[in-house]
Amino acid sequence: MNNQKSRPRSVAATKLISRVIKYMLHYYKFPFLLVVACILITAIATVVGSTFPQTLVDDYITPMLANGSDDFSGLASDLFRLACVMAVGVIAAFSYNRIMVNVSQGTMRRLRDELFRRMEALPIKYFDTHAHGDIMSVYTNDVDTLRQMLSQSIPQIINSVITMMATLVTMIILNPTLTIISLLTAAVMLLVTSNFSKLSGKYFIRQQIALGNMDGFIEEMLDGQKVVKVFCHEEAAKADFHKVNEVLRESTEKANGYANLLMPVNANIGWISYALVAIVGAILGINGIAGVTIGTVVTFVGLNKSFTNPITQVSQQINFLINAAAGAQRVFDLMDQEPEQDEGYVELVYAKQDADGQMTESPVRTNMWVWKHPHKADGTVTPGWKAASSSTMWISAIRMKRSFFIISACGQSRGRRSPLSEPPVPVRRQLPT
Repeated sequence: MNNQKSRPRSVAATKLISRVIKYMLHYYKFPFLLVVACILITAIATVVGSTFPQTLVDDYITPMLANGSDDFSGLASDLFRLACVMAVGVIAAFSYNRIMVNVSQGTMRRLRDELFRRMEALPIKYFDTHAHGDIMSVYTNDVDTLRQMLSQSIPQIINSVITMMATLVTMIILNPTLTIISLLTAAVMLLVTSNFSKLSGKYFIRQQIALGNMDGFIEEMLDGQKVVKVFCHEEAAKADFHKVNEVLRESTEKANGYANLLMPVNANIGWISYALVAIVGAILGINGIAGVTIGTVVTFVGLNKSFTNPITQVSQQINFLINAAAGAQRVFDLMDQEPEQDEGYVELVYAKQDADGQMTESPVRTNMWVWKHPHKADGTVTPGWKAASSSTMWISAIRMKRSFFIISACGQSRGRRSPLSEPPVPVRRQLPT
């Protein structure tokens, strides 16, 4: 098995995510700025809707109860304006989600294309030291984690941060005393998020590595299934698969275990904050302290929820970011590999044979080839020998390729096969074009 003994170097998650975002902005800078503008509009609409209860209670309900008035013309006008604002917010939310679908899919397509171009330029030793299934996992599992981050996590985090900032400013203007309670509970939520993210982050990295190893093992077993059958290696293969599968199960269980606990814990802290604001606000309102009214309390408990809910949502998205950072590390590890330098100058060219039996280069296809050996020192060219005719070369190439794949399948299981079946070391040769 072509095990990759050395793991990718550990890189900070923030640097990896920053590199992914820079890669996206290189191709989709204007659409992403449009997404941010739509998110800002959505956040403003959310805050306007959250502050409307104060207007409803203090300007309409309380005066109507005191005066017995039944004039709803002013309320109808405010409700119509609120409906317009919320409609604009809905359209903006739909727009930025739709744009991000195009941005994320386009970025992934360009990333896969660049990955493939880089892979084609790598030396043979890279493929000899990395399981083929592990390389395939980079194109599927690891790239897919980046798609989820770009299409869901990044817009959600930007939306949550803007909503939190707009809500915080509104809360401070409305009542600084009650704002302190919300800030204290938010600090607790951020502390919990930081600790849980550290615990789950290292296991998400192990999960992606174990997933690549699993794909590599399965790919090897499928390619070498005949060898496994010939040497009765089924039980040993099952035991090896169980070990690889157990490593994946353990890392996935711990990563998702810590990650899935984060959102419920933060949600409960948010409800505690909601209750504290309601209790303290009611006490202040009953006693007429700090200018708190019933409308202030009603509005503030809604703002408090609008302030803590984004933290809960961000804490859930952080898990996807950590998982995406683990996938990005494997993706960029492949992209940052040193490509093979082509320093060869002997080439295979079309040839023709003159009346004296001498081989010379031909500008057109003749079904005959010779090696062209130019000398850089004096600019002369040494004529090569006759390689073969077209049919002979292709038959030889097919036989060589077939022998190479058979030997490669055996060679990948060298440590687990009969010592009497040691094949010769395969040699890669350039096939004719």
